[in-house]
Parts: sequence; structure tokens; C-alpha cells
Amino acid sequence: MERKLIAIDLDGTTLNNASEISPKTQAVLTAARQAGHLVSIVTGRPNRLSAGIYDQLGLDGPMINFNGSLGHIPHQHWADEYQYTFDKAVAFDLLAHREELGINMIAAEGKNLFLAVKDRPVELGFFPSVLQSNQILNQKSLTENPTSLTIAVDRSHQEQLLSYLRLNFGDQIDAAPWGGPNSVVELGVKGVQKATGVEVLAHHYHVDRQNIIAFGDEHNDSAMLDYAGWGVAMQNATTVIKDIANDVTPLDNQHDGLATYLQDYLKIAE
Repeated sequence: MERKLIAIDLDGTTLNNASEISPKTQAVLTAARQAGHLVSIVTGRPNRLSAGIYDQLGLDGPMINFNGSLGHIPHQHWADEYQYTFDKAVAFDLLAHREELGINMIAAEGKNLFLAVKDRPVELGFFPSVLQSNQILNQKSLTENPTSLTIAVDRSHQEQLLSYLRLNFGDQIDAAPWGGPNSVVELGVKGVQKATGVEVLAHHYHVDRQNIIAFGDEHNDSAMLDYAGWGVAMQNATTVIKDIANDVTPLDNQHDGLATYLQDYLKIAE
């Protein structure tokens, strides 16, 4: 079999609902790499919340974070490292209007950037419940352009926030609501998606599109599944993602759906 590039989303795909990698998933991804295939994490998560998984899987190639906006090799210098950023004025504008827009929290992030401001308690595992004094987002502390802004907003204000962003910054950024129970809107550079990162990986490894297999479950995976020669939706994926995909895993992320599918697809023995 020709060498495959396996692009894996993390949450809802490679990870179970406790955000863990099961022993079976670990074993199958290791076996795939031993068979000569390439495994790359392509996630919406920031690098600070993916490096542990990268290390656990023993990966050594590039990782894609922030839905395609950052491509880097953890723990080392990579000549092809890239990071897309947008004007910090967007963050300053939202800080100034957060009351009327129903915003409870804003986090500005990048490869080496994490600043946040919380006006009301927000229960999101992704963010520290207590911010250190050097992590407070304001006009003074944000000195570099962010790669991502994550905004927790009252559900009743979400549509208003999205139209405000389209109207004022639609030429610079894309704003996407998260799936799931939390009312969260994430901002990234306009036109940059996970497929942007997968294309970089394909060039880096000299792999043709038809030899890319990608796994995902949410709207932020759509461009990646579309770009890959073989896009696979998880059993627990949204209907939209299942419609885009070439195939759907018989099992969900709680039952080793990705590992079982890959084992079969790559003909990896138990």
C-alpha cells in the first residue's frame, strides 16, 4: 500500500469524551507509523493543549493547531513553521464593546501567547479557572497580533455578535461558533482552515492528495475532509460532516471508532 498521510482531529475524533487516547488508539496509530504511514494532529486546539497528546503518541513531525493557523514541530525549530495572525485592533474593539455584545470572556492566543479576560465565570475546561496577573488581557498586555480569539458569549447574544463581527471585521477574520453545549465563538484569519495546514503537510511529506486520509467530527473539519483524498466522518459527527465525508466510522469516539476504522483500512493486524 502507498504511504498514507493520516490527518487526525483530536476532540470527538481521536480522543474519547474524557479527552483521553485509549490504549487501542495509541497502539493502532503506532502500528500505522511502523508500517511507514504518517500521522499528523490537525486540531482547533492551541498548541499548549495538544503538545501532551503529541508526546504521548510519540510523534516527531509537524502539528497543525488553531484550525490551520499554526504549523510547527513541537520542541524544535522547523524552517517551514508558519503562523497566521490578524490585527490586535479586533481584540481591542471587542474589549471595548464586550458589555453590549454580551461577552463573558475573551481569550487571545498564539503559539507563545495566552491572555484572557473574564467578566463572568465561564466553565470551559480549555481555560484556567484562575488567571495569573501576567495572563490578563488588556490594551497594554496584548502587544502582538493574535492567531485566535475565543469568545464566550451569552447564547441570546451569539447572533448579534456574529453579525457585528461580519459587519466590522468580515474582510479580516472568519468567526465560527463552536459545536456542543457552550456558546463560544472563535475567530481566525479569513480563509484559513484545517485544509490550509493539511496542504502544508502534504507538501512537506511529498504526499499526493489521494493518499491523504482525514478524520473529523465537527464543522471545523469540513474543509479538511473535503481536501483529503479520503475523508472519514466519525459515527458521532454532525450530519453536515457525514454528508461531506467519503465514509463514516461504524463506531464512535467512545468506542475506538478511529482506531478500528484505520486498522481495517490499512490492514493492520491485531
